Amino acid sequence: MIYWQLFLAFFVPNIIGYGGGPAIIPLIEAEVVGRYGWMNAQEFAETLALGNALPSPIATKMAGYVGYDVAGIAGAAIAVLATVVPSLLLMLGALGLLYRHRDSPRVKRMSQWVRPVIAVMMAWLTWSFFSTGLEGAGLRHTLLIAAAAAIALLRFRVHPAFVILAALMYGGLFLG
Repeated sequence: MIYWQLFLAFFVPNIIGYGGGPAIIPLIEAEVVGRYGWMNAQEFAETLALGNALPSPIATKMAGYVGYDVAGIAGAAIAVLATVVPSLLLMLGALGLLYRHRDSPRVKRMSQWVRPVIAVMMAWLTWSFFSTGLEGAGLRHTLLIAAAAAIALLRFRVHPAFVILAALMYGGLFLG
C-alpha cells in the first residue's frame, strides 16, 4: 500500500503540475506534508533547501529523498519513476499537438495565463516557508538570514547554491 501511496503522491502533482519542478513543489508539499504526513512543514522545507543546493532537477531529488525516507530503495525508485513518467508521456503527447498549433493565438494566451498562477503558488510556498522559519528560528535569525541572502544574491550576485549552503551552515552553528 505504501508503494501505491508513494506513486500517487508524486504522480498526481507531476501529471497536473505545469511549469516544471519549482511549480510543482507546492503540490508535492500538499501530498507529502498535508495528505500523507510523511514529513512536517519544517522537514519538507529543510529537504527542499538541501535539494536546491544540489545539481539536477528538484522534483526528482525530492521524490528520491522522500521515497527513500518512507520506503527505502524501492520507495525511492517508485517515487522517482512516478515523477518522470508523467512528464515524459505528456511531453510526447503534447509536443505533437503544440507543434501543430504553435502559431495559434489560443495556445499563446494559454501559456500567458499559466505564468501568474505559478507565481501565486510560489509566493504562497515562500510565505509558508517564511512562517515556518519564523516559528522555528525566531524573528531575529529569520530576518538576518533573509537580509544576508538578499544582499548576497542581489548585490554581490553570489550563486544561489552558495547562499543556501551558507544558510545551512548558519543554521547548523547557531540554531542546531
